[in-house]
This record gives sequence, C-alpha cells and structure tokens, in this order.
Amino acid sequence: QVQLVESGGGLVQPGGSLRLSCAPHESEYIFSVGAMAWYRQEPGKQRALVAHITAVGTTNYADSVKGRFTISRDNAKHTMSFERSSLQPEVSAVYYCHMVICFQAYWGQGSQVTVSS
Repeated sequence: QVQLVESGGGLVQPGGSLRLSCAPHESEYIFSVGAMAWYRQEPGKQRALVAHITAVGTTNYADSVKGRFTISRDNAKHTMSFERSSLQPEVSAVYYCHMVICFQAYWGQGSQVTVSS
C-alpha cells in the first residue's frame, strides 16, 4: 500500500504564508503517474476538496479557493504542494493529501493548519 506523508502544517500567524507538501513514502516511483489533490476538513464538517492536479500538471481549484491557493507538483522530487500567502483564520483546518492511481485511492494522515495569533 501507498503511504502519503504530509509536511508543512502547524501554527501560522495571520498574514503569514503556508506551504504544505505531500510525498509517497517509499513508493516514489508511482508519483509521476498519480492524480493528486488536497482536501480540508474543519471540526464538525465534511471533508472538502481544495485543489486537484493531474499527473501532467493540469490543475483544478474549488470555487471557494480560486485565486487563494496554488497547487503544484515536482515529479523529479516526487512531491506535490500547495501554497498560500496572506493567511486568515478561516484557512485553519486539517489538510489531507489524496492520491488516485491504479483504481485505488490513498489518503495522508492529515496535517493540522492553525492560523492564529
């Protein structure tokens, strides 16, 4: 099975920036052919799509985050990331990396992002 590892979460000051990354652990060879996405989940709410990126780099963003997040992938480094600056408290949530490949869906363990002073 594929284990996805997120990194870059934590406590961020309002107005700061965020870079959250995801990479398959010990399964790097599959990264270049996997479609990947970021989801977020707030307490008491359902998990929701933030952004999606195909194996060839085509991106799609949820309407609520268009112009706010940038998702990208580096196949050479087997890493998918999203970035955002000028963070506001509403960004706070648990962010999950997601990959679909070979008719299987894989989830990261989730990374808590808290925007607070």
